[in-house]
Amino acid sequence: MTQSTALSPFKHRTFAILWLASLVSTIGSWIHAVGAGWMMTSLSDSPFMVSLVQSITTLPIFLFALPAGALGDIYNRRQLLLVTTLCMFLAASVFALMVWYEWVSATSLLLFTFLLGAGMAFSAPAWQAVIPNMVPKSELPQAVALGGISINLSRAIGPALAGMLITTYGIAFPFIVNVLCIVFIVLVLKWWQYQTSQNQLTQNNAALPKERFFSAMRSGVSYASHSAPLKATMWHVLGFMFFANAYWGLLPIIAKDLLGGDAAYYGFLMALTGFGAVIGALFLPKLKQRMSANQLVALGSFGTCLVTGFFAFAASKLLALMAGFVFGMSWILVLASVNVSAQQALPDWIKARGLALFMMVFYGSMSLGSALWGMVADATSIQTSVFIAALGGMGFIFFSYRSRLQQGADLDLTPSQHWPAPMVNTSVSHDVGPVIIQVAYLIKEEDRAGFLSSIYRMQAARKRQGAYNWGVYEDVAQKGRFIEHFMENSWADHLRHHERVSGEDKAVQETVYAFHSGDKRPEVMHFIGHPSNAQAHQKTKQCHRAWYLKKF
Repeated sequence: MTQSTALSPFKHRTFAILWLASLVSTIGSWIHAVGAGWMMTSLSDSPFMVSLVQSITTLPIFLFALPAGALGDIYNRRQLLLVTTLCMFLAASVFALMVWYEWVSATSLLLFTFLLGAGMAFSAPAWQAVIPNMVPKSELPQAVALGGISINLSRAIGPALAGMLITTYGIAFPFIVNVLCIVFIVLVLKWWQYQTSQNQLTQNNAALPKERFFSAMRSGVSYASHSAPLKATMWHVLGFMFFANAYWGLLPIIAKDLLGGDAAYYGFLMALTGFGAVIGALFLPKLKQRMSANQLVALGSFGTCLVTGFFAFAASKLLALMAGFVFGMSWILVLASVNVSAQQALPDWIKARGLALFMMVFYGSMSLGSALWGMVADATSIQTSVFIAALGGMGFIFFSYRSRLQQGADLDLTPSQHWPAPMVNTSVSHDVGPVIIQVAYLIKEEDRAGFLSSIYRMQAARKRQGAYNWGVYEDVAQKGRFIEHFMENSWADHLRHHERVSGEDKAVQETVYAFHSGDKRPEVMHFIGHPSNAQAHQKTKQCHRAWYLKKF
């Protein structure tokens, strides 16, 4: 058996070309970000307006990532990527022309930055979700690591290139180069004849209808709400990104006003941060052998806080460059650990939606942090803002350390296929519902406490797959007889549940079934809603949609 190396995924042509496309895409994004941030310093002298560029860049991912994840799990991902990239090309081209003719205001700069961020939001979950289909499972960790290196290489190349373009050719050229980068992505996507089976693409049986859009989003939220590994990962991301983004949001005005640098210096400062992240990624495998994911995140968070606090007192351009390098090394320790944790927490069928929710927390916290620290800088000073952010980040390290990362590495999330097909005496339409499932258990008195303790673990397992209204009831007419009850929206949803139940769910179920004292396994009963309940069921679906809108 050939041993996998760090570069093994590059043996697969599709992965190698799409990796290159991702690198070019993120270089273009960084070129635009640096150009936009620097342009805003000439359009407004407010730290809040400068930091708002960073917030507007990431806000669309918070707003649109979940719908994008649902689309990525339902429809052809290559087509989704192509459509969103073409829309980004149109927006970037119009904005480049506006900059060339000097028609840009602070408002239009933020508007087009938002539009390009929206394009990133609709493409990012699909990019992340196709990685497992391009390489063997044994090479997935290396593929994810190479994706992180791509992001940080772009962070090293893009800002430096943007600064050089601005100082040499003028402010319009970074945006023109971004358009050319997007053209390259379109050409790669046109080349990419990425054909997958229906199961790979949507994680649905071809015999079942595609999930409806709102139902798919609700399933994503339900899974994330009851997944301990994913919730722990998002908790770490929430606090880290909120405090760390005082650095990213205020860096343009720090470079210009506090350090007296020009666009080239700002670009070089950004580039050294990216270069530090690349170097940190090279040392990461050795650090992983000696430290846990939580220790790596704590170390990286401590480094970013030290650098952020340093800028409250920085006066030397050279020391600032060195501090940016340290920030990049610390940054990658955190991001690499939480990204792997998010990938490990998700089975294939919910991958795009789960990663979308992870990105919502990631970029939502990033957006909020950038805006808030800009407001604090407006109300006080830049130095005060970064110093408070550094102290807050230090405090969060101790607050979050006990939430264990990368729990999913110990779980079997692959479909177990252990549920038998439900017995029906007539044809059942896919869209009929709601569906009630009841499981009857006979429990001895001495096993009662152990059974009740175990069966409540089933609640999260059922709800991760989209079930609702779960409960356990005791029969008052027969001592020791318990009924587990849960509901699903339609017969198709219940059949999908059969396909998606995982090895981890099977282990939980076998623990509960071991308490059953009957001659046979617990009896499973299925009931479908009578047609007269259709109106009531429609109200239930409307309540679910209202719940989703209220939650987000």
